[in-house]
Amino acid sequence: DSGDVLFDDARINDVPPHKRSVNTVFQKYALFPHLNVYENIAFALRLKKVSEEEIYERVEEMLTMVNLRGFEKRDVNLLSGGQQQRVAIARAIIKNPKLLLCDELTGALDTKSSKTVLEFIEKINRLYQTTTVIITHNEAIAQMADRVIYIKDGKVQENRLNEQKKSAAELEL
Repeated sequence: DSGDVLFDDARINDVPPHKRSVNTVFQKYALFPHLNVYENIAFALRLKKVSEEEIYERVEEMLTMVNLRGFEKRDVNLLSGGQQQRVAIARAIIKNPKLLLCDELTGALDTKSSKTVLEFIEKINRLYQTTTVIITHNEAIAQMADRVIYIKDGKVQENRLNEQKKSAAELEL
């Protein structure tokens, strides 16, 4: 209800979201239904007035990253849940945020799609060195984390390093 949000030792309460080095992936994808896959991913770069050449290069990189090449012109409403989540991830990481917040990242997905999405998150962490916070009720996902923090009623119950870390490929969701 009150307080400050600090990021890299700077107060960011009044910094507009598009100027923060933080991005979010929501459980319900939050894609723009009137934009196709390409335009959803390109959206943040268009706001920053990035050149069309750079937008094209970056969107193509993201499409490759999330295994959606060939889906550029596809209506996002015609994609599966896993595909929509991968578009949301690509849109969130295209600006190379320092922090990626994922709210119930796999909550609406089937087991196979969940595993695929988590593998993309691991790949992003390796390639871009992006710190990722995944808010989840799924204990299996917690097994892939470097650090696990359990919160109940707004208070930290446990904060531990995960010494038995498993990759998304090893998890049985």
